[in-house]
Parts: sequence; C-alpha cells; structure tokens
Amino acid sequence: MSKQAIRRSFDRAAPRYDSAAALQRQVCELLLARLPEIRPTSILDAGCGTGYALGLLERRWPEACVVAADFAPGMLREAGRDRPRVCADVEALPIASASFDLYWSSLAFQWCDPARAVAEAARVLAPGGQLAISSLAPGTLAELDEAFAGIDGHDHVLAFAAPDTLAKACTASGLGDIDVEQRRLCLRHANLATLLRGLKTLGANQIGAGNHQGRRPGLLGRRAWSAIEARYEARRDAAGLPATYEVMLCRARKPGS
Repeated sequence: MSKQAIRRSFDRAAPRYDSAAALQRQVCELLLARLPEIRPTSILDAGCGTGYALGLLERRWPEACVVAADFAPGMLREAGRDRPRVCADVEALPIASASFDLYWSSLAFQWCDPARAVAEAARVLAPGGQLAISSLAPGTLAELDEAFAGIDGHDHVLAFAAPDTLAKACTASGLGDIDVEQRRLCLRHANLATLLRGLKTLGANQIGAGNHQGRRPGLLGRRAWSAIEARYEARRDAAGLPATYEVMLCRARKPGS
C-alpha cells in the first residue's frame, strides 16, 4: 500500500469528507461511550481527519489540551487552525515519549501496520494513560467484496486486521487492561454507485495490494459492471442496499501511576 497515494487521496477528499462521514461519526460516539471515567489533561487524536472527534473530546474534557494529528495536510486544515496540530504518520509520531494521558484514534488504524501504530501509541502515552482505538475488522464491506468476486484479480476491499491482531499488538507494546469489542454496523444506500461515490468522498478508494494485483488501474467494462450491480441488487431490502462494517473498539492502559 502506498502511503503517498493514501495521503493524496485523503487530501483530495478533505473538503467533502464530512458529507459522507456518517459511519465515522457513529463510531466516534461508540468509542467515546466505552471510555472509563478518567480525567486526562492531555489528549492526542491520532488520525483526526476533519476533526469530528476533537469536538467530542473537548466537550467531555474541557480543561484538557487536545492535539490533532493527521498525515494529510488537507484534513488538518479542515480540523481547524485554532487547535494544536501536527502533520504526522501515526506509525512515526514526532512527539516526545510519555506526552499524553489519552491516546485516541478512530478509524485510522485500518490504513496502518497495527504493531507499529500501537507501539507508537504506547510510547507517547504517559504512565497510567488510556488508549482508545477504533478500526475495521474482516467482514467489512463483505457485500461489496462478494459482488466483485471473480470479476478480475484485483482487490476491491482492504485486507483488514483481525481483532486479536490489535489485542496482541497492545500486549507486545506493554499495555494492560486490554479490552477489544466488535460491533457490526450496517448502512444503507440507494444504489451501488452511491455507495462507491461515498467511499471515494471519504478517500477510501485506495485499496491495498494484499496478495493480488492491487488496485484496478482502469474502468470495468459494461458487462462486468452489470454483473456486479446485479449481484449487489440481490441483497436489496426495504431500506436499500446494505453495506456492513465490522467495527473494533479497543481500550487499553499503560501501566504506571
């Protein structure tokens, strides 16, 4: 997966991102609800996107210093200039160790190496600090994956890490009190084109290479597209076309005072 391509994709998506970010907002609310009663004075939002979670965190802990971090400059611009910000990769944060009481990251880790990203999270957490991460698990967009199955040799859905991969990364990084919960969320769309347009608006049109040939370089033919649409339409219900997201909510704590 090319980080440069992902950065460019999210940069382009930033001005329109919020118009299609219903899932992102819902997951932020779920992750916040699972946090224990803590009183952080310093919070890092790693992979902050356009900053929806920043407002949630600032309202819950108005006395805390909340720092926004994202590796797409366009996202940081949308997040607001009146907040502390750092343009950085969550796998290599230019931040001193033991700097934050709460490390928060919602729906950014699916684009990362979980072991590296969690190790960095553990490093910048102060002793006794809390980790809160949401990411996506295998089974996400299964309907889309199955609709494209056999059409070509390219990947059309990311290869998501399993929940135990995130838990093991926390253990390997020295974190404790680890709790990983999986939730299934289902959004509905008017048609397949609307679903794909929404994913593009979110910058999620950069697909990892996995074990196949990576992202398709050109457009599908009319016959292939018709077959994909027909497969997906077979899943339609009264509310529309379903798109399933397997969401991981992970909490952990860094040992210490």
